[in-house]
Amino acid sequence: MTQPPPPLTIGILIFDGIEVLDLGGPFEVFSVASRVAGRWGQEAPFRPVLVGLTSAPAGARGGFRVLPDATMQACPPLDVLLVPGGVIDDLQHNAAVLDWLRAQASSAGLVASVCTGAFVLAQAGLLSGRVTTHWEDQAELARQFPELQVVPGVSWVDDGGPVTSGGISAGIDMCLHLVERLHSRELAGATAKQMEYRWTGVGA
Repeated sequence: MTQPPPPLTIGILIFDGIEVLDLGGPFEVFSVASRVAGRWGQEAPFRPVLVGLTSAPAGARGGFRVLPDATMQACPPLDVLLVPGGVIDDLQHNAAVLDWLRAQASSAGLVASVCTGAFVLAQAGLLSGRVTTHWEDQAELARQFPELQVVPGVSWVDDGGPVTSGGISAGIDMCLHLVERLHSRELAGATAKQMEYRWTGVGA
């Protein structure tokens, strides 16, 4: 009897200053998708893992505290690497974080960012071509990285390489798209329905 494939490990980087929904939205999408698949008699297709810079809790915006499941130094192999946004100035200049992102991106099947997480991926040299970020930060992303084509007015951009999304709730749109890309349109739609989220499925 053929064994079902193991769940894809979705590594979500957490850090002080992270935007709560940039983290919670993607985590909810992948965890709900696995729950829905279980109701269909399928094995869980996704396993989200929160990866901290250290083992200490990360202080998100608004005082929300988040516990890591693993650290960068002791992280399971990742199938998907996701960098949320928030206050990312320190991350952009943290050589250890940038080196870790480059190493993970070389082995992960897919790299993605939410909101200002795009700045961190760009600083690590992992972005090219068309990208997007929060509408408020698009001009700054274009200024810092003029080689990138920043696309306004879309929830997410997927040209086959790293996937980037707009701000905050746009990360939910993008991750539902990733559920479709990595599993099926049926599961993505059922996940959005379970979450009572009005997903259009439209990106760029």
